[in-house]
Amino acid sequence: MSDITEQTGLRAGATAVVHESYAFACMRCGHGWEQSYEIEHHTDADGHDYVIYVTDGQVVPSPLRRPVCHNCDHHVVRIMRAGQVASVRAAAGRNRPAPQAGPAEAPAAAGEPATDHHWHLSDLLHPFQRKAG
Repeated sequence: MSDITEQTGLRAGATAVVHESYAFACMRCGHGWEQSYEIEHHTDADGHDYVIYVTDGQVVPSPLRRPVCHNCDHHVVRIMRAGQVASVRAAAGRNRPAPQAGPAEAPAAAGEPATDHHWHLSDLLHPFQRKAG
């Protein structure tokens, strides 16, 4: 998603600001997050165009070059359109998989808490992982 904003609050030399939001998922630990950026378009003294990524008022490296997981510092991070992480988390919270047929398990004893399966984003993204071959 992007929108071009009016030229208010631009850094010196910026010609336009575009707002972009991305969703990220770490393929190592399954951590997912979303981040919005203000992308400032500039032109240098030689007439070459370049952009500066800004988030929370701070200039940051482009998230498209080498994203880093905020949880495990790994660099194998999938970039998706905004809203993907939120929609997966919402779906995981309301949809429980049907139990598979098989041997019945004894119910938890009185006073013992039942354990729910904790879903990781990587569980849900598994079908999208590339197969070497």
